[in-house]
Amino acid sequence: MKTTTRRSFLQGVGGAALSLPWLESLSIAAPAKPVAQRMAFFYVPIGVVRRGFFPGEKNAILPKFTGSQKEIPRDKEIALGFHELTLTPTMQPLEKVKDKITLVTGLDRTFQQGTDGHAQCASCYLSSAAPFTVKQSAWPLNRTLDHVVADYVGKATPFRTLEFSCNSHRDNKESLYFDNISWYGTGHVAPSIRDPRKAYRRLFSTQEADSHQNITDLVLEDARSMKRQLGYTDRQKFAEYFDSVRTIEEQMEKLEKMKGELNKVSFAEPTTAHLPRGEYIRLMGDLMVVALQTGLTNVATFMVGPERWDTPFLYESLFDKPRSHHQMSHNQKQFLDDLLQVDRFHMEQFAYLVEKMDQIEEANGTSLLDNTLFTYGSGLGDGATHQYNDLPIIIAGTGGGNIKTGMHLNLADGTPLANLWLTQAQTMGAKLDRFADSTGTVGQLLRER
Repeated sequence: MKTTTRRSFLQGVGGAALSLPWLESLSIAAPAKPVAQRMAFFYVPIGVVRRGFFPGEKNAILPKFTGSQKEIPRDKEIALGFHELTLTPTMQPLEKVKDKITLVTGLDRTFQQGTDGHAQCASCYLSSAAPFTVKQSAWPLNRTLDHVVADYVGKATPFRTLEFSCNSHRDNKESLYFDNISWYGTGHVAPSIRDPRKAYRRLFSTQEADSHQNITDLVLEDARSMKRQLGYTDRQKFAEYFDSVRTIEEQMEKLEKMKGELNKVSFAEPTTAHLPRGEYIRLMGDLMVVALQTGLTNVATFMVGPERWDTPFLYESLFDKPRSHHQMSHNQKQFLDDLLQVDRFHMEQFAYLVEKMDQIEEANGTSLLDNTLFTYGSGLGDGATHQYNDLPIIIAGTGGGNIKTGMHLNLADGTPLANLWLTQAQTMGAKLDRFADSTGTVGQLLRER
């Protein structure tokens, strides 16, 4: 009987190639390989409103704006250690996957005096170097965790890492340090993909895409002749996968058409400010999930928006005109309800991706989420106080069954964020004894094997 592989199954017409998810019917061509572990980061700018996000703080005093990076005392009502996971109003969108996530509180970073707080909280989020240890930079910015881990899990994938950003604006007044969380090394940014069409072409490359109606049609011509090799379950999975890719294409076309129409109108804000924010984030997120699902990469970063830019976005389900998240964050008392809605809006997008990953079946019967460490977080604990301590961190997935989920872990004051990064790096197979300013691992998170 003729056999084939996932990689050769869809070698395309005219140079088109589209990666496939795992299909049982095609696994006979080679011995089964262990399911890959993946790592992804979902970065939210400007922190969160603490009383909406953190358990036990719903009646906390609203902080006044401060331009300095002071350590803010933590709420002492919750004891250290594990607790039942209580979904606060901001976390409520995660209800369907509550048993697949862990809230971690008490993680800190140390601010290096003399540089901007927003730039440092974004650019150094995944490097967490100790202050003044990096001599050739104004920021404690070193090689970020995604690239360190990719040294161990990215060598066999087409892309060692992929970087996604949902900042469509070009009118920046800030430096690139406010708008990138992934760095090859000090001073060497890993540029993120911001345009959905460019992201699609990078993932599903074709030499003749412009001369055909779309890549999926090209590949389907070749795929139809092979479909008889698939069993019933795989045919269903095959159809679902191509439907999802087709949906991505249709959504791109919709947004591009909308851009064309908006360009005909005169706005006080940039044209891109009027694009539906949620649709844009979910579209970029769908592209990231497909890349992880099909093995194009095992490591990805996803930046929801830039730090401190005053450019507005249209949170289409919340407000009737574009709003600046950063400007609102400096006056929680006046904009409290609006800020809480923005925080929940961002959590809805994270929950959408978590649920999507949880529904994708892998070769061993587990889900894509089960084999991923997908971390939600921000470089600030609060957008008004600019605090670097007690950061909002949620881990979704178990990284191949290694991480405990369905609970709240409250750590001691002063626990470095790098302790979590070291724990995740070791879980991914990295042979590291230390990462940045770590003092150890967060062993409480690990399941007994």
